[in-house]
Amino acid sequence: MRLFVAVLPPVEALQDLADAVAPVRGLPGADRLRWTAVDAWHLTLAFLGEVPAERVPGLEAALAGVAEGHPAHTLRLAGGGRFGDRVLWAGVEGQDWALRRLAEAVHGAAAEVVGETDDFTFHPHLTLARAGSTRGRRRAEQRTAAGRLDALAQALEGHRGPEWEAAELHLMRSAQDGGAVRHTSLCSWPLARWEAGPP
Repeated sequence: MRLFVAVLPPVEALQDLADAVAPVRGLPGADRLRWTAVDAWHLTLAFLGEVPAERVPGLEAALAGVAEGHPAHTLRLAGGGRFGDRVLWAGVEGQDWALRRLAEAVHGAAAEVVGETDDFTFHPHLTLARAGSTRGRRRAEQRTAAGRLDALAQALEGHRGPEWEAAELHLMRSAQDGGAVRHTSLCSWPLARWEAGPP
């Protein structure tokens, strides 16, 4: 199974972001991107790739332990940015340090169960759209594509969504469904109810 671990923003936060993104999708260059469906929006904490079914129970137990040791925290979706010339994203504000600690713990716990994973790197974001492959592109074309993404990201700069509580950790499955990618929550765990302190 192709799995990842995520925090899922509430419907109200997603709708607010969708309203902010709607005019951005009409800007020049936006039609060249593959836009992620709203019902697939999430904050990825760790991408695990293909995980054998027999390891899933151990993974679930490890993630339950992580959830018990990390508090619920307040976030908001805000601003925008890009990764290179490929990805347009919405940013995260609030107690993002708590989200980072959660992601780091998830990464460590998952590595113990599923084996080697990439080095821990985490930039809190919600992926909005992706460009096509950059292979074979000349540098000038890559700069043009990056410039288009910059313009779209700047259009989101002033967006500040409502605050919401990140209160659950989700083990997600990613699967192809008729050409589209579907994300399904296999299991979730409540985060601890003690107060998140500063870093």
